[in-house]
Order: sequence, then C-alpha cells, then structure tokens
Amino acid sequence: MDSIIVVAIPSIIIITLLFSVKERKNTFENFIIGAKNGMCTVIEIFPTLIGLFVAVTMLRASGVLNMLINLCYPVFTLVGIPAEILPVAILRPISGSSALAIGTDIMKQYGIDSNIGLIISTMLGSTETTIYAISIYTRGKNYRNSWKVLCIALFGDFIAVLLSVYLCRILS
Repeated sequence: MDSIIVVAIPSIIIITLLFSVKERKNTFENFIIGAKNGMCTVIEIFPTLIGLFVAVTMLRASGVLNMLINLCYPVFTLVGIPAEILPVAILRPISGSSALAIGTDIMKQYGIDSNIGLIISTMLGSTETTIYAISIYTRGKNYRNSWKVLCIALFGDFIAVLLSVYLCRILS
C-alpha cells in the first residue's frame, strides 16, 4: 500500500506530461492559466469562508449552540438520538473542523469504542459540511433557490445522523 502512495503522484505528473507532449499542448502555459483561475476562485470565495469562520466562532462563544441543542433535544430524543452527540450533529453541517474538535472531546470523555464514540465516528464520516459546501458552490453563481437545496441537504444530514445511531446500535 505504501508503495502505491509513493508512486501515485509522480505517475500522475508523468502521465500528464506525456499526454500533453502527445497532444502538442504547452503544459507550462496551461498550468499557469489554471493557477490564475484557481487564485481568482480563492479570491472570490474568501469572504464567504471568513464569514463562516466568524459565524461558527460566534455560535460557540455566544451560547447560541447550547440554545440550539436545548431546542433540538426533544426532537432528537423522540427519535432515539443520544443527547451527547447533539453538539456534533448541529455543528457538522456548518463546520467540519469544529464538529471534529467537539467530537474528539466527546470521544475522549466516553471512549472511542463506546456507543457514543462509534456514533460520533460514523456521523463524522457520513455527513457533510452542508452549509459550507452550499455557500461555496453557490457563491460564484447567481443561484436564487439555494434555500431549497439547503433544506433538502439538511434533511439528508438528519437522516445520516439517524442512520449512524441505528447502525451503531445494530452493530454493538
């Protein structure tokens, strides 16, 4: 497995160079054009990223996250989702790194092999940073119905959390 990893990137570079020579393309010029386009994309989405980072920090620091947890608690417990995973379930659609940090703390507290630890691990692997992805992908476009996409995607995240809980209960 390690030998595949060591060979993969140089192989891709060599194949790309051979293909460009065969097609008589100016590889370096195409690389420069691609790098310029990439920088334009970074500049275009940078304000959105800063806004998301600020929003997540404010959510955690202001106590709004705890308020959301208290609001969602009855619904989640009604369908059998443990209260301990609520911070990760609520933060994961917004910020993967914040959800991972909180998930790590929860796993340290309950253990990685505990039911809670297994649920958190499964949830982190099977859900998406929905709000982040939608804001990045629709940022450059004049997409007016992103709230429909958001509702469907958040419903999908909720289903993924439910399936994570039930899958871990079945397997343990």
